[in-house]
Amino acid sequence: MATVAEFTLPSNEFPLGTVFTELPDVVVQLERVIPVKNGVVPYFWVRGTESDSIVDQFSEHPGVRDIRAIDHVEAEYLLRCEWTSGYDSVLDALIVPEIVLLSAIGTAEEWTFELRAESREAIAAFRDYCHDHGVLVTLTEIHALRPLDAKLDLTDGQREALRLAYDRGYFNSPRDTTLAEMAVELDVSQQALGARLRRGNRRLIEQALTESRS
Repeated sequence: MATVAEFTLPSNEFPLGTVFTELPDVVVQLERVIPVKNGVVPYFWVRGTESDSIVDQFSEHPGVRDIRAIDHVEAEYLLRCEWTSGYDSVLDALIVPEIVLLSAIGTAEEWTFELRAESREAIAAFRDYCHDHGVLVTLTEIHALRPLDAKLDLTDGQREALRLAYDRGYFNSPRDTTLAEMAVELDVSQQALGARLRRGNRRLIEQALTESRS
């Protein structure tokens, strides 16, 4: 059965995470990963910076063989990177035929990957490959592929996080509380709470868009 899974990975464990050292407020979105003879070539967007030296922030990583900006729109840069073979990373696990990358978004806290596979066994194989190569991904959600018109129900954790954030004024501008304060109240890490809020918000948006299409 086709399966969708979500994994998280600390930002410093991901090859493209070096940018957050100098630019902690940017968001990186992996667009696609292409296998080549001696490595992989990821294409990705970097949003939230006016830095002219955006390429330099990535080039210090030992796995990077070549990187360049190929386009930009205002403060959004599209970059192409050649990743060295033999440097183990999650990028190598993303190019197997059994896995389809649906989305990958990184912040200074963590990366979140959403993957689709034909079976749960393929998802387990992805996780095992990562762990065997020292890439400690964490499985945060797994479910069967849903039809477009299916209700995108929130998990209990997502609903609890969104309710607390709403009640405490986290979505106000300026905010009335912080992620750290809410994490203490729920007895979870800031990373876990942030991931729940992002997934919950995404599900609500998906459901709204699905209903508007129908």
